[in-house]
Amino acid sequence: MKEITLKIPDKDIVSFLKVIQKLDYVEISEQSDIPEQHKDIVRNRIRKSQSDPERLQPWDEARHSLKM
Repeated sequence: MKEITLKIPDKDIVSFLKVIQKLDYVEISEQSDIPEQHKDIVRNRIRKSQSDPERLQPWDEARHSLKM
């Protein structure tokens, strides 16, 4: 079996998908541009931040502390 990758302009994707979904042998899967390794890093950071809620501060305070 062969696999084909197509690059379709965003403005044309809905029309294109409507046409090819009618074909029995077409499988549509959405691929993310973000590597799984990067997603794992963010998930770990979220988990760590939730484990120590005392260290969290509201965004307004955090933003103010970043302005020097």
